Amino acid sequence: MFLPDGFPGQRLRVLPRPLVASALRRPPTSGLLVTDAGYFPRAANHGRRRAEGAPEAIVIVCVDGNGRCETDGRTTVVGPGHALVVPPGRPHVYLADPDRPWTIWWLHAAGTQVPELLAVIAPDEREVLVELHDAYRAVATIDDAITCFERDETLPSLISAAGAGWALLAQLAADVVAGGRQRTEPVRQAQDYLRRNFAKPLSVAELARTAGLSPSHFSALFRAATGGGVVEYTKRLRMARARELLITSSRDIGDIAEAVGYADAFYFSRQFRTVHGCSPSEYRAAHREA
Repeated sequence: MFLPDGFPGQRLRVLPRPLVASALRRPPTSGLLVTDAGYFPRAANHGRRRAEGAPEAIVIVCVDGNGRCETDGRTTVVGPGHALVVPPGRPHVYLADPDRPWTIWWLHAAGTQVPELLAVIAPDEREVLVELHDAYRAVATIDDAITCFERDETLPSLISAAGAGWALLAQLAADVVAGGRQRTEPVRQAQDYLRRNFAKPLSVAELARTAGLSPSHFSALFRAATGGGVVEYTKRLRMARARELLITSSRDIGDIAEAVGYADAFYFSRQFRTVHGCSPSEYRAAHREA
């Protein structure tokens, strides 16, 4: 027999359905509303069977043990460091492993913005297992939503919980776009290196060699994870530092160009204009006037 809840040490909050209906009719909670949220530690015999699915999107983050989800004759095994996402209206059964029952943080989310985020997370409208790049952040986000409801169910709490729900779905969407951790780890390490050394001469071949990959493979991974190439990523880092120096210092343009990795101040100014639509001097004047 499945137990939907009732586990020692659990935290559980479910909004009254009339309150849910009311909140989904008015902004800003009409965009995204967390309707249920909880934490089930070592949830032995936990499970739910929904022949017609749930009206909300379900996110279950597993931090220990195992569980599984069954739908349309498929079985998805859920283990630590992964999030199970079940779209609204998707018939399913999920249950804890009998030998190693899962410990999970979970929430349900509804609203007009949910389909947009699910289009990235689960584009085929089926359940999906997402490998989390930062499980601690996902847990902290759900914890925030639960804490909001533990305080009260006023509109400010609903809005705060909605922000946590949006942040969780956005994190999952970003993890899906970036790809699995094994695929993104070389890119993450390269990004860390570039953030520390953006003013130094850039060599894609050297970055690739450090990661143990061919330049073409490394470049493809980097573009898939970030949406752009290494050169463009480095330029954005340099320009962010240049903006800071233009606003907060009186250094001349040549000094700033050199500080962010450009030996030629004229080339730096051209690159700055392609990003910002104005020259460094114009940018400085506009922001100092503000």
